[in-house]
Amino acid sequence: MAMKATELREMSDEQLGLTLKETEHNLFRLRMQAQTERLDAPSELRRLKRLVARIKTIQCEKASKAVAA
Repeated sequence: MAMKATELREMSDEQLGLTLKETEHNLFRLRMQAQTERLDAPSELRRLKRLVARIKTIQCEKASKAVAA
């Protein structure tokens, strides 16, 4: 589920919130798995952290545009 910034910007605020919640949940599960056993794809942790950051950045951009308008 590699999402690009352009795909995320096209989403509504509600969709972004749901995607963020799901991604954070998956990141939590992966972190727990990393502590208890060996991960198949350790790079998945980095990918999910970056996706969370990307979503939060876009949410902030949308919020600042709403305030400015």
